[in-house]
Amino acid sequence: VQLQASGGGLVQAGGSLRLSCAASGRIFSNYIMGWFRQTPGKEREFVAAIRWGGGSTYVADSVKGRGTISTDKAKNTVYLQMNSLKPEDAAVYYCAGSPYGILSPTLGVYAYWGQGTLVTVSS
Repeated sequence: VQLQASGGGLVQAGGSLRLSCAASGRIFSNYIMGWFRQTPGKEREFVAAIRWGGGSTYVADSVKGRGTISTDKAKNTVYLQMNSLKPEDAAVYYCAGSPYGILSPTLGVYAYWGQGTLVTVSS
């Protein structure tokens, strides 16, 4: 499975952004697709995850109410919609995939990673 993230950019605080993660290769219904983010000097942080087959999502408290994860199976794409962006949301955002079927915020269960896309939030 290969993942390609896009959609980052510069946005004003309070604005919105939609990140996309295009997946190639076979993705099974029990796969978990997730988003993480990282700033310099800090560990990669879980943002949200979704079961590819549908239904279950898991959103970090830090973005709950502002972040929504979704999939478009026809396009083999996972989205992260971020609203009411804050300066502390600025980071490199990574999409990830896990074949283990566990809806988890733990970095180690994700076997597939895309390159990051940079989100900058101006105050």
